[in-house]
Amino acid sequence: MIQDLRYGARMLLKSPGFTLVVALSLALGIGANTVVFSLLDAVLLKTLPVKEPERLVLFRWLSGEKQIWRSMHWEGGNARDQATGLQAGTSFSYPAFEHFRANNQSLSETFAFRSVGVSVNIDGQAETVRGQLVSGNYFAGLGLPALLGRTLTSDDDRANADPAVVISYKYWQRRFGGDPAVVGKTIYAGYAGDTAFTIAGVTPPEFYGTSNVGSAADIWSSLALTPKILPQGFYPLNDPTNWWLNIMGRLKPGVSARQAQSELDLALRQQAAELQKSFRDQRDVPQLELGSGSQGLMQARRRFSEPLRVLMIIVGLVLAVACLNAANLLLARAAARRKEIAVRLAAGASRLRLVRQLMTESLLLAALGGALGLMFAYWGRDVLVALRPLAATLPDLKIDLRVLGFTTAVTILTGILFGLAPALRATKVDLTSALKDGAGQTGYSRSRLSKGVVVAQVAMSLVLLIGAGLFVRTLHNLMRIDLGFNRENLLLFSVSPGEIGYKGERLANLYQQLLERIEATPGVRSATVGGSMLTGHSQYSLCVPGYTPQPGENMGLANLSVGANFFETMEMPILRGRGVNRHDIEPLVRAIGTIQSAGGKPPKDFVAPRQVAVINQAMARQYFPNVDPIGRRFSFSLPCKDGDGIEIVGVVRDAKYGGLKREIHPMAYVPYVSLSSGAPPSTSFAVRTAGDPAAMTTAIRKAAQEVEPRLPLNDIETQEAQIAKLVSQERLFASLSSFFGLLALVLVAIGLYGVMSYTVARRTHEIGVRMALGAQAADVLRLVIHETLWLALAGVALGVPAALVATRWIESQLFGLKPHDPLTITLVTLLLTAILALAGYLPARKAARVDPLVALRCE
Repeated sequence: MIQDLRYGARMLLKSPGFTLVVALSLALGIGANTVVFSLLDAVLLKTLPVKEPERLVLFRWLSGEKQIWRSMHWEGGNARDQATGLQAGTSFSYPAFEHFRANNQSLSETFAFRSVGVSVNIDGQAETVRGQLVSGNYFAGLGLPALLGRTLTSDDDRANADPAVVISYKYWQRRFGGDPAVVGKTIYAGYAGDTAFTIAGVTPPEFYGTSNVGSAADIWSSLALTPKILPQGFYPLNDPTNWWLNIMGRLKPGVSARQAQSELDLALRQQAAELQKSFRDQRDVPQLELGSGSQGLMQARRRFSEPLRVLMIIVGLVLAVACLNAANLLLARAAARRKEIAVRLAAGASRLRLVRQLMTESLLLAALGGALGLMFAYWGRDVLVALRPLAATLPDLKIDLRVLGFTTAVTILTGILFGLAPALRATKVDLTSALKDGAGQTGYSRSRLSKGVVVAQVAMSLVLLIGAGLFVRTLHNLMRIDLGFNRENLLLFSVSPGEIGYKGERLANLYQQLLERIEATPGVRSATVGGSMLTGHSQYSLCVPGYTPQPGENMGLANLSVGANFFETMEMPILRGRGVNRHDIEPLVRAIGTIQSAGGKPPKDFVAPRQVAVINQAMARQYFPNVDPIGRRFSFSLPCKDGDGIEIVGVVRDAKYGGLKREIHPMAYVPYVSLSSGAPPSTSFAVRTAGDPAAMTTAIRKAAQEVEPRLPLNDIETQEAQIAKLVSQERLFASLSSFFGLLALVLVAIGLYGVMSYTVARRTHEIGVRMALGAQAADVLRLVIHETLWLALAGVALGVPAALVATRWIESQLFGLKPHDPLTITLVTLLLTAILALAGYLPARKAARVDPLVALRCE
């Protein structure tokens, strides 16, 4: 083997150009697979960095069509279970958690957690961070020790315990500069902003919490301190109808998840039966399922699985094209070494010995490509993170032992794939003809194999390019969407005054003070409450007096709470009537103050202010066709009759809300202050600036701090940045697929050029004969170009049907076009054919310039 390695290295060094081209081709393919696998590993494969994660289980309920929620308040992710067709969720009440913990013999630990936003004030700097409220045995159940200090214990999970928190490694580095003296430091956190918490410890750097991937926690506190962390009324611990906690457990040694599930399922049914005495049918009785908890919550992982698999298929095709290109170059190189191989065989070397030598050279090339691929992967992971894949804050992408193992396996497999066929072909020679000066027709058989490889490359690259074209056009369609408002010079942010104790009339007045102070900031044209429609909305059942719904018609109405000057700030054209103004909001604020002063109930002489709304064109078309909707009314409660409900004062142009890909449905814009719920404890602001909105961030933060120093501005970003975040997945697919598609095209062009150059070289004598018999340069040029185009067309003939089948898998990722879009397929096919024709033209031109006298002497 040492002899094979030494000789293989010498042979590669003798052909540095060949070695470099093959190694770079493989490096790009292997590097692309490595970096995408590191992303897939971080999102889909890695388990929690805790003790024996395979023994962790995640509690999940299964029930019929949400009948259980008639008398319950439910929060958290849910989806339809594919196996049973039932609704599934991971949220439970705190009493249910206590019941599970007290009534099981199968779990050594049962612990709970909930992700929340936590207001933190450190050394006078206020911010909102991602946190988790956890039971006292959370870290013990995970088997996670602290990197510094200690973790939370059951003693911390008492209402009268000294408030303590544990912070993440990343937060420790960001806010405290990695200072080891952070343990024991006092910070202020919670909705009132005056509760002192002691930092008990720091978690290991690889631990991000047990929430969904992309939701890394910064801080952990105990569930018993929920009233101090969140405003009163948020997640009451003693309310059995409020299902909001996620629950996990650790199986005892020798106990299976099925055994534990059988034991705990009865406990869940008992809890549900106490809350709801009857169910419509047996399907609606909730049942417990214990799934794997080795990765924490799984909703986001399931959502990201499809796009990540698409990316792996794309880079897998690139590597396949690179392997075919390397195989083609090895075939051409083997033709040049035919006489050497024939001499070795004639001297007594076995075919197996020569195959081993040639495979050693192939594996050396693959190893060189793998080493370069790792270098590309280290660079590519930073590029990938900068593209914000999957619109999530992902853990750091690491080239760890798992990724190195994957790269090693891919490298070895690559070396075998591209090296085996050329090695077998090269050692299958006729000694008599090979040892002579002329090679007869043997070269043409090899040329046919090389041409077959090129056809396969063309087909694969066409599939990649068509996919890239579809992704690019999808991104183009999304970026050109008419949002219904002006996206430029718009800054968005959110605030949560409810978390620091504001409510009622005081809360509504705070919002007005913030607006006035921000609007007085130099460079600000206008400001409003409500923010962009793209961030989301509420939906309620609609009742329109005089309108009879069709059977099965969806009467849900999207509802966006807005402030005065909203439509002017967003620059949304009002088509009829007027928008929401201060005269609609101020009476509501005064009414809330009156109710608050009267102890929470309206006085006897109380007269409710008029409620108004502005509707979009879609609602006007659907519910008020052929009539003027101004002055008409609708309601969010049944039954409704003329004169009741909310009065329509304006019609505004349709605008996007809830996402770029969503269709526009009926929508109502109502004042953000209402009699039923007052001013919202958290809301969004939109600020229209005269210049670059990003440059106004510091000034607007300062203006808000002057009104309320404890109030942090959250998620502050420009409207353009928010749109870029919404299309991050499409941008990622468009960027990567385009890059990899073009890379495949370059490899195919190189392969075709190599094949045609080899063909021309083998047919030099024939070309000389043709020219001596009267053929012109144009005839020779046409002969070679004709052969090139046949290779390209054969690849297209295979690639187009393959693309039509393959692109069906990405239909859910497209927008504004179908997978079989004829324009994309036609343009890509023409581009590919033109570039391949150019790649074939260069050898053809060389052939057309052959001197017949020289060619006739060529062998």
